[in-house]
Amino acid sequence: MKSLNNIIKKEIKELLTPATIIPIVVMAFIFGSIGTSMEGIQEELEEKPVIGYIVQDTGDLVTLAVSIIDNRSEVVFNSTNINDKSIGLEQIGENDGMALIVITQNFSKNIHNNKMGEIEVYWIMKGAGIMDSISSETVEQLIGSINYEISKSLIEENSTINATIALNPSNKIDTTYFKGKEFNRLSPGIIIGLLSTQSFLFPIVMMMIIIVAGSMVISSMAMEKENKTLETLLTLPVKRTSIVTGKIVASAVVGLIFAIIYMVGMSRYFSGLNFSVQELNLADFGLALTSDDFVLMGISLFVALISALALCMLLGTLAKNYKSAQTLTFPITMLALVPMFFTMFADFDTLPLALKALVFAIPFSHPMMAARALIFNDYLLVVSGIIYVTVFAIVTISIVVWVFKTDKLLTGSIRLKKFADLRKHYRSR
Repeated sequence: MKSLNNIIKKEIKELLTPATIIPIVVMAFIFGSIGTSMEGIQEELEEKPVIGYIVQDTGDLVTLAVSIIDNRSEVVFNSTNINDKSIGLEQIGENDGMALIVITQNFSKNIHNNKMGEIEVYWIMKGAGIMDSISSETVEQLIGSINYEISKSLIEENSTINATIALNPSNKIDTTYFKGKEFNRLSPGIIIGLLSTQSFLFPIVMMMIIIVAGSMVISSMAMEKENKTLETLLTLPVKRTSIVTGKIVASAVVGLIFAIIYMVGMSRYFSGLNFSVQELNLADFGLALTSDDFVLMGISLFVALISALALCMLLGTLAKNYKSAQTLTFPITMLALVPMFFTMFADFDTLPLALKALVFAIPFSHPMMAARALIFNDYLLVVSGIIYVTVFAIVTISIVVWVFKTDKLLTGSIRLKKFADLRKHYRSR
C-alpha cells in the first residue's frame, strides 16, 4: 500500500508541472472572459438604443409609433423636417448613437387604406464584428415593437383591414453609412453577413495553419534532438543560416499547402450555410477585392507564416525531447487564438487603444484583418502590418540563427569543444 501511494505521488508530481497547469489556467481564464462577454451582450441588448427620429406625419398610428420610440429608446434628436436629416445624423454620431428613424408622410393614411407605410432607417455603423451588431439589433427590435403595436391596434379597431397589412403594416427602407461609404437598402446586419467570409474564413484558416505548421516545426526540432540527428547536422560544414532558412522555407511550403486545403474546405463549408444574404455578394456594392488586394493579402499571409515558423523554431530549441515539445506549442496556439477571436467578434477600429496595440503587436493578426481592411481601402493598416511583421520575422530569424550558433544553448548538453572535434572528424573523412 505504501509503495502504491509513493507511485501515485510521483506520477502526480510529474503531471502537475507548470507546463501542464498554466495552459489549463489560461484556458479557464479565456472561457471565463467569453462568459463575461456574453453577459455584457445581454446587458447591452437590454439597454435603450440611442437614436433620433424625424416624423413627417401626424396620424393616429404615427402617434402610437412615436410613443413607443420615446418610451423604449434614448432620443437625442427629433424633428418634423426631413431637411434636418444631416443635422440629426451628426448629433446622433456625437452621442454614440446608432440610427435615425424617419416616418414618412401619409404613414397612417396608407396603412388605413391597406397600403404599407414606410419607415426609413439611416444607420451609423461603427464596426463589422459580431459584437458591433448588437446595437443595431436593439433598433431592429424597436421597429419590430412598433409594427407589433400597430398590428395589434389595427386588429382590435378595424375589422376590414387587409390581413397582410395587419400583420406587416410597414416597410423598412435601410441606408447604412460605414467607413465613408453609403449603402442603400442594406442594414448593418446584412453588411455583416456579406462580410462573413472575411470575418470567419480567413481568421480560422490562418489560426489552423499556424497551429498545425507550428506544431510540426516544434515537434521536428524535438525529434531531431531526441534521435541525435540534430547533433550530426550541426557537425556538417553547412552554414547555420542555411539550416535555419531551409527548415523555415520547407515548413512554409507545407503551411501554404495546408492553407490551400483549408481555404477550399472552409469556403465550401460557408457556401453550404443558408445565409439570408446568400443571393447577394460584395461585388454588387462595390466591395470586391482587386488583384492588387489579393497580392497584398498573399504577402501578409506569407510574412506572417514565416514569422510564425521562426518563432516556433525558436521555441523548438528549448525542447529537450518530443514530450516536452507538446507543451511548447501552447504559446503559439494562444497567439493564434487571441487575434482570431478579436477579429471575428470585433472590428479593429472599434477596439480600445490598449487592445488595438495588443492585436497589432501579435504578428498573426494582420493577415486575419487584411481582407476586411482592403475591402474598405484601409491600405495603411495592411501595409504597416506587412512592414511590422517583416521586421518581426527578420529579428526572430536572426535570434534563431544566433541560437543555432551557440551549440550549448541549442543542445543543452553537448559542449562547443565536442562539436569542434566532431567537425574536424567529419572534414578529415
